[in-house]
Amino acid sequence: MQEFIQLASELADAAAEIVKKYYRTSFDIESKGDESPVTIADRAVEERIRNILADRRPQDGIFGEEYGIKDGENGLSWVIDPIDGTKSFMIGRPTFGTLIALCEDGVPKLGVIDQAISGERWIGVSGAQTTLNGAPVKTRRCAGLDVATICSTTPAMFGDAPVYKAFNEGKFAWGGDCYMYGLLACGFLDMTLEASLKPYDFAALVPVVAGAGGVICDYEGRAITLASDGRVFALGDPALKNAVMERIAKS
Repeated sequence: MQEFIQLASELADAAAEIVKKYYRTSFDIESKGDESPVTIADRAVEERIRNILADRRPQDGIFGEEYGIKDGENGLSWVIDPIDGTKSFMIGRPTFGTLIALCEDGVPKLGVIDQAISGERWIGVSGAQTTLNGAPVKTRRCAGLDVATICSTTPAMFGDAPVYKAFNEGKFAWGGDCYMYGLLACGFLDMTLEASLKPYDFAALVPVVAGAGGVICDYEGRAITLASDGRVFALGDPALKNAVMERIAKS
């Protein structure tokens, strides 16, 4: 796995160069088919990562937000979100990140959350301790859901099913994209609750959260794979998992 960790770090380095070039500058913003925004930085980052992988790992698959799926030959796929949190990037708020995951047969084995502006990089590997800039990090324990600090990107992602209302809304902090999962891994918050995510939004998060001692799963408590439906929650304290599922089921 060390070979893949090194390559993922090189991909994140290449992405960071582009991110820093465009951050808080003037650039055009387009709308994709789903009305979500995309910038020149999103596309340039993914294109650069794909070019590196084409040279170094041509047999591997790629699943990227901007340029779609390239089938692999060996069961390994790199899942890329060049800028997770494009809206934050657009307004100069440094809570976005580049997400890079390596999956084997659809199961995330390695994940990187890279925040180029703050210089923070979380690396999670299946079966190993998650690190932030090389130092191990750990989630925190929580006395119960009623005192849990919870993060989510936006209430709008839940559509007509406001499942977040099953929890203490006063404890919610809105916004943060992938950055909030890094904070959860470091023990600064207790839970995330999201919906409508795509594989490139969540694949990299799985090894990061699990390797820090937390749990990340779908609303039914199942492990996250590329086939998951995008309804995801993560906990710093795995002991709260059943309580979360009970509240979701009743909502």
